[in-house]
Amino acid sequence: MSMVKKSISVTRQQDDWIKAQVETGHFGNESEVVRELIRERQIREQETPAGIAAIRTALIKGEQSGFSDRSIDEIWQDTRRRHKTKHA
Repeated sequence: MSMVKKSISVTRQQDDWIKAQVETGHFGNESEVVRELIRERQIREQETPAGIAAIRTALIKGEQSGFSDRSIDEIWQDTRRRHKTKHA
């Protein structure tokens, strides 16, 4: 993959952190640190919208269902049963 040279500005604290990451030996240079952060953000942005939408849908469904007379144990048993059925 071809590289494009960029010039960025960071705070002193951010610069110290980036340098510390290189000093740990996990990265060969400061550019590797920044590229890894960008990759992580790209992955998070790809996964997050679907995850947030699923959580919102579940919360709305739960609010609309009202209160339950079932005990916590009954709810957990039902949840485990549905999970096993779904992933069998």
